[in-house]
Amino acid sequence: MHGLLSAPFDPRNFSIKPWQSKSMLNSKILVGNSWLKRQNKRWKGLSVVFEMENSPSTVNTESAATKSDAISAIAGDAIRVWSAESSLMEVDAVSEAELKENGFRSTRRTKIVCTIGPASCQFEQLEALAVNGMNVARINMCHGTRGWHRSVIRKVRKLNDEKGYAVAIMMDTEGSEIHMGDLGGASSVKAEDGEVWTFSVRAFKLPLPAHTIQVSYDGFAEDVEVGDELLVDGGMVRFEVIEKLGPDVKCRCTDPGLLLPRANLTFWRRGRLVRERNAMLPTISSKDWLDIDFGISEGVDFIAISFVKSAEVIKHLKSYIAARSRDGEIGVIAKIESVDSLKYLEEIIRISDGAMVARGDLGAQIPLEQVPCVQQQIVESCRQLNKPVIVASQLLESMIEYPLPTRAEVADVSEAVKQRADALMLSGESAMGPHPEKALAVLRSVSLRIERWWREEKEYESMDLPNTAIRYADSISEEICNSAAKMANKLAVDAIFVYTKQGQMASLLSSCRPDCPIFAFTTSTTIRRRLNLQWGLIPFRLNFSEDMESNLYRTFALLKARGMVKSGDLVIAVSDMLQSIQVINVP
Repeated sequence: MHGLLSAPFDPRNFSIKPWQSKSMLNSKILVGNSWLKRQNKRWKGLSVVFEMENSPSTVNTESAATKSDAISAIAGDAIRVWSAESSLMEVDAVSEAELKENGFRSTRRTKIVCTIGPASCQFEQLEALAVNGMNVARINMCHGTRGWHRSVIRKVRKLNDEKGYAVAIMMDTEGSEIHMGDLGGASSVKAEDGEVWTFSVRAFKLPLPAHTIQVSYDGFAEDVEVGDELLVDGGMVRFEVIEKLGPDVKCRCTDPGLLLPRANLTFWRRGRLVRERNAMLPTISSKDWLDIDFGISEGVDFIAISFVKSAEVIKHLKSYIAARSRDGEIGVIAKIESVDSLKYLEEIIRISDGAMVARGDLGAQIPLEQVPCVQQQIVESCRQLNKPVIVASQLLESMIEYPLPTRAEVADVSEAVKQRADALMLSGESAMGPHPEKALAVLRSVSLRIERWWREEKEYESMDLPNTAIRYADSISEEICNSAAKMANKLAVDAIFVYTKQGQMASLLSSCRPDCPIFAFTTSTTIRRRLNLQWGLIPFRLNFSEDMESNLYRTFALLKARGMVKSGDLVIAVSDMLQSIQVINVP
């Protein structure tokens, strides 16, 4: 508990708040400028109790011969308390390194989600992704066993505990739409032009017959018609139905490509999506409920729900999680990937804890030329409703095979960054491609460059939050965050500090998109990980009180010791406890 500092202690940078016992009421002790001040002017026999993690540490000045000795005694104990407490401030190691090396303006605002698969599931591989900027690790329940996913979750948690990261875990459900089977254990199969494949609802023993694919939906053979067009994984491979034989459907490949296990299937008839049967399927299947129970028991940070059809589904799931989760702090992400999702977009986003623009499956249900406009609509709706939004699917699709992306893919990524989405997501690029680290590096470098260009060209004006609050206190918080973001841009401050217990005020500030990083201090490790999904937030875990002055000076001391801020830096501080704004230079 009482470690020694390797660097000399500067008392001007440290503030002490005494234990509030009756004998010390109205007392304030400050170590600084070689003086000690008390209202009753006495220093002899003073007993100062420092509170750290509810474990008091006491120093008594009874034996002090002079006032200077009393100051030294208190300052010495302050050093020991500070040394122990400094280890209790947790911050992401990558963000800390970026700040030290390049300063405030260099920090990446756009977050990155990496899907974990066979190419990235080992501890060393996960660490390499974290070092290169992974903020959220996604596990896809379409693939792998629960035991395999449990192993990945444990490795990510170990990485956070041992290496100081705050990588959140997102579990993505399979959904009850029509899917292909597991391809007999193969990681992928190539379908060539003109080949005839059999799509069947029969249960086969392994190995599967050649050119045969199992389908998850029992009514598949009844619903399709000869001449229908079958799209795999949003159109990555296309087939034409040529014959129906009982439970088997014969299809000719018209657009060759790579078939992946558990890929989504849609079919079109005379140029229109056949969706009546899909509309009857439940959003959350029986398998999904078992996976959700697994995610709750493992304490994942987010659960992403596939093919959301209504806000009621999200509301029901959140109630289910709240009743079963230990702390109820699992965020629900709505995947917008169907026509039904678009029909009730605002209601779905409002009740969710965030949204994902799943462009692959969405592009299979709406005309391709509409996808860019719909993406921008979803991103803007999420920002307006103060919900994080992830742009996903096929960002760097070519890197599943090649070490460099196409220029068109880079342009696509830059557009998502310019739209100021909270996060970008890698799917097969990080899960099964041979270059997961390179794909992540591309997202990181493009995000940094476009963010810098956007600030230089557009001066990065903050965005006003609409009044979405239900309670009066929440309306005050919104106004404070709007004002803080505008002040930050106008005064060119170095950072915004926000002290938040539940993360709400940090989230509001993120939605304002100010032109500086946001240091989000929270007492909860779980909230800290969840904040790591949101644009511009650098989440810290730190114990703090309701005394903002004490919080600020203590935070300054801890950050200065780590080299993350320096004297003279200009900071705006807000808090969801006192609902106030302070503008202050780091002393």
